[in-house]
Amino acid sequence: MPRPNIGIFGGTFDPPHIGHLVLASEAVQQLNLSRLLWVLAPEPPHKLEQPITPLPHRLEMLKRTIANNPSFEISRIEIDRPGPHYSVDTVRLFAEQHPDADITLLLGGDSLRDLPTWRLNTELVAAVSKIGVMRRPDVSFDMPALEAQIPGLTEKVWFIDALLQNVSSREIRRRAASGETYRYYVLPSVYDYIESNRLYGR
Repeated sequence: MPRPNIGIFGGTFDPPHIGHLVLASEAVQQLNLSRLLWVLAPEPPHKLEQPITPLPHRLEMLKRTIANNPSFEISRIEIDRPGPHYSVDTVRLFAEQHPDADITLLLGGDSLRDLPTWRLNTELVAAVSKIGVMRRPDVSFDMPALEAQIPGLTEKVWFIDALLQNVSSREIRRRAASGETYRYYVLPSVYDYIESNRLYGR
């Protein structure tokens, strides 16, 4: 019997948007994932200087975003343990909890490019079976240079292809704050939540 293949998709999801859903759904199909765990980061170490929407709001928006897909689950692995939270620690904990499963880490193209700056990046790469990376038109990377800094990376990386607009949480927050349209970059239930709770400066 084949081993389960569990995907891990971490982020602040502030807010979760259609780009996240496209990456997640394509990853499940293209990488043959048994399920995909969305790991909501309470206070990401690399964003401590940035204002982040309170966790209860982000958690509710994420619940609404993934509600209709049985392959998606929210993991509280970082919510329920004290920080700081680093990807290498989260992956190791998942591996301990699921010793019979392969672990696939999902990253955006910008995260792959910045991976050499991540804490214990070589150990992180060694701890997962695959790294699924969404190609973005505005992000390029030099795989030989990355491999030189993180040996073993190239054989772990699997690129995920999708029809995807260049949508980002940052741009959605900016649009919401300035009164520009953004409603079709998030699910209707998330849009209603943002508007009714006056998130992002509205």
